[in-house]
Amino acid sequence: MDDRGGSFVAVRRISQGLERGNACHTTSVEVVAGSAAWLGRGLSCVCAQRRESDARPSFDLTPSQEECLLRLQNRIDVAYDSSIPEHQEALKALWKVAFPEEELRSLISEQWKEMGWQGKDPSTDFRGGGFISLENLLYFARNFPKSFQDLLRKQEGDRAIWEYPFAVAGVNITFMLIQMLDSEAIKPRNLVGATFLKFLAENESAFDLLYCITFKLMDNQWLAMRASYMDFNAVMKATRRQLEGELLQEDITRLEDLPSYSLLSR
Repeated sequence: MDDRGGSFVAVRRISQGLERGNACHTTSVEVVAGSAAWLGRGLSCVCAQRRESDARPSFDLTPSQEECLLRLQNRIDVAYDSSIPEHQEALKALWKVAFPEEELRSLISEQWKEMGWQGKDPSTDFRGGGFISLENLLYFARNFPKSFQDLLRKQEGDRAIWEYPFAVAGVNITFMLIQMLDSEAIKPRNLVGATFLKFLAENESAFDLLYCITFKLMDNQWLAMRASYMDFNAVMKATRRQLEGELLQEDITRLEDLPSYSLLSR
């Protein structure tokens, strides 16, 4: 996922309607390794790139907003550590909600590629997003299970032959949101970040909820643009632009008012 020559995993759709156990339907996949260009540049170009519109004065915060921002920053600062039992259990829980009919044989297993991790050890993919990116995926799976499964199994729309890897895309989205909201600054230096803190002060799960909205919006953009894996960077840019525009609409008083929230299904 970085620019130092790592590998990515692209997922090729072969057929639909195959059953996993008795209840879950999925798509058989072929996993292909290659250059890290699309996800690596996606992180550096979409997420970390500074723009002139971001160079704004910091915004004053209420004590409540300062407290909420600090709690979010504490979450962001936690790196994924495969030696911590809590982190191991969270990863196991993610597998269980994603594939309830299939037992995970080991925390290091080729099975993880079915979810769209780059290799058999997901911990190597958390560098860009940290433990919070795993928490985001779990929140998505538990609160919007239908949308989570639809995206995981690519069940909606006219899909590309070469699809984005679900899990790695999720880590990209966490990282993009942190950058877009300027969440690591003492005070947000852009209007989008300052606006988001109003939602965070009202809902401690606002970052996780915005993550779910963003993931579904990204997939919607992917379909609208008829994208394939080389277009991932462009799709992320389009997703960020739309999300920023929605957050700044005057009539938005909570995240559930965002137009893209309606894309989610429980």
